[in-house]
Amino acid sequence: MEYRIERDTIGEMRVPSDKLWGAQTQRSSENFKIGTERMPEEVIKAFAILKKSAALANQEIGHLNKEKAEAIAKVADEIIEDKLKDHFPLVVWQTGSGTQSHMNINEVIANRGNQLLEEAGSSTRIHPNDDVNLSQSSNCNYPTAMYIAAVTAVEDQVLPALAEFKETLYQKSQEYKDIIKVGRTHLQDAVPLTLGQEISGWHRMLEKSEEMIQESYKKMAELAFAGTAVGTGLNTYKEFPGIAVKMISSFTGKSFVPAKNKFHALTSYDEVVYTHGAFKALAADLMKIANDIRWLASGPRSGIGEITIPANEPGSSMMPGKVNPTQCEALTMVSAQVMGNDTTIGVAASQGNFEVNVYKPVIAYNFIQSARLLADGMRSFNKNCAKGIEPNHKVIEENLNNSLMLVTALNPHIGYENAAKIAKNAHEKGLTLKESAIDLAILTEEEFDQIVDPSKMIQPIQ
Repeated sequence: MEYRIERDTIGEMRVPSDKLWGAQTQRSSENFKIGTERMPEEVIKAFAILKKSAALANQEIGHLNKEKAEAIAKVADEIIEDKLKDHFPLVVWQTGSGTQSHMNINEVIANRGNQLLEEAGSSTRIHPNDDVNLSQSSNCNYPTAMYIAAVTAVEDQVLPALAEFKETLYQKSQEYKDIIKVGRTHLQDAVPLTLGQEISGWHRMLEKSEEMIQESYKKMAELAFAGTAVGTGLNTYKEFPGIAVKMISSFTGKSFVPAKNKFHALTSYDEVVYTHGAFKALAADLMKIANDIRWLASGPRSGIGEITIPANEPGSSMMPGKVNPTQCEALTMVSAQVMGNDTTIGVAASQGNFEVNVYKPVIAYNFIQSARLLADGMRSFNKNCAKGIEPNHKVIEENLNNSLMLVTALNPHIGYENAAKIAKNAHEKGLTLKESAIDLAILTEEEFDQIVDPSKMIQPIQ
């Protein structure tokens, strides 16, 4: 491999000749050989949007010449378009301010920008700190990029996938609204409901999670941009953040504003904790929905088996013909991961010492991972499982007719004690409820049939 020499304030570093990064990126790459988790591409692209906006804002207020600003903006577009993916090698486990990934961006933009200027025959040169980082600091830029990436992930990934899954459950709740089945509480038989009513509960879970996410993520619209090192805005210009943030909003199609208090914005990420808390609530609902579905589809002959789900792949390397609820398993693993990420984010966000939080990369990594997993998990589950849910009418009817809890309909007519006697006698003697009521001489067959009608037990007394 061929190398070139790059320099920073500490000294010289050998950098692979085919890479656009500089000395600081190379140092980080060599000093932090920890894990395989790389800085999320969503954060890298958010940085590119930020750098483009900063360059054009600095040009507009007269502090960066047009040639440099346009070159920086062009490279930023190349990053956004995935043309420079191989030039961002750094892992999450680095400096807690994210400075090294920030400098990775600065160095790549400067070196690639200089290539473009040379190709155009210009003698102008871009410096990673003096030009690409003009009026900026890692301490304000990393949280800005994090929030750009986070808001984008919520709006473009999580909410659309949630809406699709929610619509499927709504359609299923309507389609199966007249199928009466046994209910279950504590994993024991309970009074009846319809399959549509059961699914409507799942639909409402997603509806409420959607509302909570929509309310919470908007708190991340305030950007720390131009707070520089400690929140004072040192080395920036008064008009700079307003112009740059408007450009960020324009380039992303999202609504961002400068943070009201930059001292808060640099050290506290309570907005991320709040939004990810809504993610955790969604994960809890997804766990419950997936578990309900795999219980109801269990079998096919020795389980509940009241619904069927698509058979997507063989379920066993040993047992021929076995099919497993794999989409349920995948979605519940996603849920478990999101819950774990929530703990990490909560702990990391609490570590704002004085003027800066030094756990930013792990906060960003976990948030973006949760958003991606939730979106992908819901889309996969919706497509490969939920849309294919079908009722097993035969099993549903058998289970309903065999349920002892239909006896509950007798309470207003013969009292709780007598109803309990009928249920207990039926269970002990292997009788139906009707047979038990007649056996105990509590009701006649005609009286029983008039009272115990499952179709009258799925709503309040009219």
